[in-house]
Amino acid sequence: MSAVVEMADLSKWYGQVIGVNDITLSINSGVTGLLGPNGAGKSTLLKLMVGLLKPSRGSITVLGESVWNNPDLSRRIGYCPEQDAFYDDMTGFQFVVNLARLNGYSRREAEQRALRVIEIVDLLENKGRKIGAYSKGMRQRIKLAQSLVHDPELLFLDEPSSGLDPVGRREVLETILRLKGETTVFMSTHILSDVERVCDIVGIIDQGRLITESPMEQLREQFAHSVFELEFEEEADSFLDSLRPLSWVSKVEKEPGDDAAPLRVVVHDVTTAKRELPKIVAESGFTLLRYELTLPSLEDVFVELVGHRGNE
Repeated sequence: MSAVVEMADLSKWYGQVIGVNDITLSINSGVTGLLGPNGAGKSTLLKLMVGLLKPSRGSITVLGESVWNNPDLSRRIGYCPEQDAFYDDMTGFQFVVNLARLNGYSRREAEQRALRVIEIVDLLENKGRKIGAYSKGMRQRIKLAQSLVHDPELLFLDEPSSGLDPVGRREVLETILRLKGETTVFMSTHILSDVERVCDIVGIIDQGRLITESPMEQLREQFAHSVFELEFEEEADSFLDSLRPLSWVSKVEKEPGDDAAPLRVVVHDVTTAKRELPKIVAESGFTLLRYELTLPSLEDVFVELVGHRGNE
């Protein structure tokens, strides 16, 4: 399957300030999240993808075409920017209809399309209210509706839940989940829990550089530490001691003074641990009652990769 977005040695700078630095990345179907601290280069990279910025160096193609100065391609993609730019006296319905008209649709088709996407973002009951009376979450969802009105093949979302209260954030994320499988989505955010909830693939950017990009589970296995908990029928301190010298084990621990407490095996190479640990247990002669793996959270991975940089 060919990638929907291809970047090669992509850079963007503003005078002496580097916004994006030498990024090579392929984006495929599904929901991809770009995660990074504020000022990491997320919005700059997104604006390069939708053709609002011209690369300083390198190349980028979207749906197989060069994105810069390509209005035909703009009709195939949707963009939901972080900043609001509304006419507050318009109703939500009028706003979406007018933007559909600017895409070349007749009034009748624009209205039909507007009703459909307003239903997708769950604002049908509020379509006749003026946008100036919308909550921040409703404004975000009507902005999402306009990005969908022309049935884009690829949807770009810039900080889609930033600044929302918990209810507004849930509403926006549920809308993104409803789109899953229907269109390819790329979203940038600094909110880790949003990425963990809706994304299949995660990229992490810091100081303009792409640090890593991989499927969620692979990312969690590859970075930070995973913990295996093992509970035996009998006292198994000698088993714990046998694990300490192993290269893929970071540490082993047990609650002192509690013979029934499970053993905790912290590993930095979960792939090797999954393969070797069951063999070692089987050969030990101890009776295993429970075997459980806890992968690190996305927050653990993020702190491991970029958290220390804030102290430099």
